[in-house]
Amino acid sequence: QVLLVESGGGLVQAGGSLTLSCAASGLTFSKYCMGWFRQAPGKERTFVAEITVSGRRTWYEDSVKGRFTISRDNAKNTVYLQMNSLQPEDAAVYFCAASYGTVASPSSVDHWGKGTLVTVSS
Repeated sequence: QVLLVESGGGLVQAGGSLTLSCAASGLTFSKYCMGWFRQAPGKERTFVAEITVSGRRTWYEDSVKGRFTISRDNAKNTVYLQMNSLQPEDAAVYFCAASYGTVASPSSVDHWGKGTLVTVSS
């Protein structure tokens, strides 16, 4: 059984930072492209960031470029999302995603975590 377990969410003031982690089990982690999505109340789940199996290439949604950094540790089966300069519009439930191909869109994701809540106070 594949499990993706997110952690690190919480309440932060605008301008602050958080680091999310996603621990994976039940899959060959080093063969999966990993990513993060987010979903604000009443809105669709949207792409945030993606990292290739080797970790050498990353992609970001435009609004988080320069503020968020995705990384992975294949030895620990874990993917991270470092979030800096957080703004109220970043508040959402953040979901970890794994795909044997790409995680560029929700329809391409093979496995989802249950999410972790990020709240940003202004």
